[in-house]
Amino acid sequence: MIDENLDMSPEEVLQMKEIKEWIKENHNLKVKASDDLNILYFIRSAKNDCCRAKMKIEKFSKMRRDCKEWFSNRNPFLPEMQELFKIGVFLPIQSKPNEPFIVVIRTAAHDPSKHVFDNVLKCSKMILDLLMRLEPTISKTGVVAILDMKGVSFGHALQLTPNVIKKLVSSMESYPIKVKLLEFVHCPPHINFILNTFRLFMSQKMKSRLVVRVSSSEVEADLPSNLGGKGSSYQEIASNWKKIVENNSSFYEGND
Repeated sequence: MIDENLDMSPEEVLQMKEIKEWIKENHNLKVKASDDLNILYFIRSAKNDCCRAKMKIEKFSKMRRDCKEWFSNRNPFLPEMQELFKIGVFLPIQSKPNEPFIVVIRTAAHDPSKHVFDNVLKCSKMILDLLMRLEPTISKTGVVAILDMKGVSFGHALQLTPNVIKKLVSSMESYPIKVKLLEFVHCPPHINFILNTFRLFMSQKMKSRLVVRVSSSEVEADLPSNLGGKGSSYQEIASNWKKIVENNSSFYEGND
């Protein structure tokens, strides 16, 4: 059976059927044959190329196996996770209809002497996964990621080892989401070596979508007040998403 509530073209329906059968025959994959919405993300991110969609599912599954520390024990009520949700390290921002969804990644919001970086990344992935579930139009519109580097310190830089950056880029390129723009804002000169390391592991397509600014964001949207916009503050958005995650805690059960 295929979820009839999903807005799919006849071509996507045929591809969905083929991929669902293929998943049933490959038990090592991290995508469930019953999860039509997730499969649709892969179909659309592959531009409706069934073979490419299968390759993306395999790449995504490998990433999930290689980065178990980001996808296991995803209990939002653990004290260490509660603190990170409260801080707001990953903030989805509602965009206008038919435009890319905006997410703000606050790279320096956490305390590197206190917070385990794997938990910071786990927190981000938890919100991203839930966002994809709650906002299925992202499968069509894609996302714009604004990475706010304000306050980044030497301690933050030490957490971004080349191996961690490589895994981050691999994760970014493995997710079935079209990243329209990667905008690094409030960038101090001393983090150029980190950005260069990111570029080292990026595909040419991803490199072409990366923009670095010493000032605030130039994305035309109702941005948070912290980015000079007229929207809610980071803290207000973080508080709201903390509640959303808690209210959907069952989503993470058996979803490692």
